[in-house]
Amino acid sequence: MPTCPAGHTSSSSDFCDVCGMRIDVLARGPAAAPSALQSAAQPSVPTGPAMRAKPCPRCDAARSGRFCESCGFDFEATEVPAAAMEVGSAHGEEAPLARPALAGSGPAPAASTPATWTATVASDRAYFENVVAAGGPDAAAVEFPGYTPERRFRLAGPEMRIGRRSVSRGLEPEIDLTGPPTDPGISRLHAVLLAEPDGGWTIMDPGSENGTLVNGREIITGVQLSLHDGDRIHLGAWTVITIHAG
Repeated sequence: MPTCPAGHTSSSSDFCDVCGMRIDVLARGPAAAPSALQSAAQPSVPTGPAMRAKPCPRCDAARSGRFCESCGFDFEATEVPAAAMEVGSAHGEEAPLARPALAGSGPAPAASTPATWTATVASDRAYFENVVAAGGPDAAAVEFPGYTPERRFRLAGPEMRIGRRSVSRGLEPEIDLTGPPTDPGISRLHAVLLAEPDGGWTIMDPGSENGTLVNGREIITGVQLSLHDGDRIHLGAWTVITIHAG
């Protein structure tokens, strides 16, 4: 059975059942065959003495990137600029304050209302067929769901985590893809949507096992990518998230 970096024996091959630390890299080993759900090798999340010296304040797990792999805590949340926090809390409900007009300059122009962003979750058979066609030892076990209810999430707050709920780890992603049906290729913390000071949004993959695609192209782990109205995010075996701004 897989053993996590802390020495615990776990029945899960991606995260330790005892402490929640990520062990999928150790479990697979250097010669492990690629999964059918993997479209490309993922760059490793940077680690070092500076990272390890700051454990997660929520669950005390070792830090290996911006987001805790055990509970999803954002280590940089306290470093977000005040302007970004204001935009995240309002999310289109409040217009920016107008500057006072100078004498003789006439009335100040009306401020435009920021767009309201939403994310619609559904299943995509064409994407699923491409994933299965990639082959792998578990390809035959993956089945497309007979019915997937369409769900819509309004983007709010400074960030929206995408993944699967875990009560034991205290992980409650804002965009919960637990199911039913359950997409076997989605990690507990798969991707994160981050609010921008100008009212827009970006997406970042903190190091998911199977990667994240935006408009058919895989994004680089740990790098933020700006999103636009109509962008399609593919993850897991069949899940598609369509972004709407309006």
